[in-house]
Amino acid sequence: MAKGKTNAMRMLDAQKVEYELITYESQDGKIDGVSVAEKIGKDPKAVYKTLVAQGVTKQVFVFIIPVTEELDLKKAAKAAGEKKVEMIPVKDIQKLTGYIRGGCSPVGMKKQYPSFIDAKAQGLELIIVSGGKIGMQMELKVDDLQKAIGAKLADLIK
Repeated sequence: MAKGKTNAMRMLDAQKVEYELITYESQDGKIDGVSVAEKIGKDPKAVYKTLVAQGVTKQVFVFIIPVTEELDLKKAAKAAGEKKVEMIPVKDIQKLTGYIRGGCSPVGMKKQYPSFIDAKAQGLELIIVSGGKIGMQMELKVDDLQKAIGAKLADLIK
């Protein structure tokens, strides 16, 4: 099990945001969101993945969507005010965010990029996102996540 605080946890602690840390075994290599939701015994509708994309202006954006859904790039571009956005290559994720694929938290990235949470999250009391390491998830109030990273709610999924 991963131990020690990640940047995501330090940032939430600094903002006095309450969250619950949930850890899971990742040795089987199943780190996709749906597998993680099963491992932690949570409804996949409450488990969100963090996707990093870039607009034509080269601005980086963060989209937080349910693990069971797919990002609609047209809707994402509209939310971000870009003509179009494209997913960032996996090899560039760490350079831009400080996190690796499968452990990319929307909280505590190297830079605070404009962030958007899918509007479906409004119906949730608690949202689960990556804790910043494979094997760690954080559960917190949707409002708290939104405030912590300055995210806007938007329709983002297909």
